[in-house]
Amino acid sequence: MRALKWLLRAFLFFALFAFSLNNQQTVTVHWFFGYFWQTPLIFVVLVSLAAGMALGVLAMTPAWWRQRAQARRQQLVREAQLSTLQEAPQGVRDGL
Repeated sequence: MRALKWLLRAFLFFALFAFSLNNQQTVTVHWFFGYFWQTPLIFVVLVSLAAGMALGVLAMTPAWWRQRAQARRQQLVREAQLSTLQEAPQGVRDGL
């Protein structure tokens, strides 16, 4: 299983490496107000990927915080219920 993981990683690395070698053409990205950026296509792709990932993480952050707060509240409720069960007096067991 470990060798399979390394083979998959090696395949992914070589596939991305070949992709970057095939996309070395210079492209021009036109910004506002006449600004432009000339760079190899692979950098444009990587910057777009990184920006998309960052925006995705920022968009998910409020939901993660809400879920974390809800889990914390549920944990406190469970702990309170457990402490009340442990403090309950032990009565007659099994009707004897």
